[in-house]
Amino acid sequence: MTTRKVALITGANKGIGFETARQLGQAGVHVLLAARDADKAAKAAATLAAEGLPVEALVLDVTDSASIAAAAAAVTTRFGHLDILVNNAGVMLDDGSRKVSEQSLDIWRNTFDTNLFGVIAVTQAFLPLLAKSPAGRIVNLSSVLGSNTLHSTPGSPIYDYKVPAYNVSKTALNGWTVQLAYELRDSSIKVNAAHPGHVQTDMGGASAPMAIPDGAKTSVQLALLPADGPTGGYFHMGATLPW
Repeated sequence: MTTRKVALITGANKGIGFETARQLGQAGVHVLLAARDADKAAKAAATLAAEGLPVEALVLDVTDSASIAAAAAAVTTRFGHLDILVNNAGVMLDDGSRKVSEQSLDIWRNTFDTNLFGVIAVTQAFLPLLAKSPAGRIVNLSSVLGSNTLHSTPGSPIYDYKVPAYNVSKTALNGWTVQLAYELRDSSIKVNAAHPGHVQTDMGGASAPMAIPDGAKTSVQLALLPADGPTGGYFHMGATLPW
């Protein structure tokens, strides 16, 4: 057991998830660095542990119900509660050579399996543990690309960036965030969606304008919200985004 806050981050073996684990660890949070590949999770956790941070590996595949159940059971046994859940794992599978209407149903289904249904499944599994925290926090990694307002506004920064399965999965994730925040509105659990920015990750590309440490800041801010912080919102670096 630990007296530190305990956080679980999915898809945390690289990129924004890995940096979020680092920054939460630096803030004194005990971090469960979750990934579907045990070796990658262990290697990433060892890297942060070598920096003196309180991080350990956890195997969790957000598209596998048995894996989710096993991870929840392990956290229950080890800690008995969870303070922070960062639903970071995500995929972008769209075929850039095809039009919006030409993306295959397999691409749509596989994208939603991770980006929406995986988030819902993980949240459902860990919600009882978050309810045992005096100040539970759920952070859903969304994207500005999920904003219907900006997608329908000619001249907006994302108006011409139509990656449909990914974009719509994030729109749906935003909807899930609002629905869950409403359910939990009278509890101490806060639920928010985070846009990390266009970040230099495998997904964002090396030419992206934001470095990974900056890309993790919004997730960390929302994970560490004070009692008077917002819930049911959509944020980037403290600013509210249009739905």
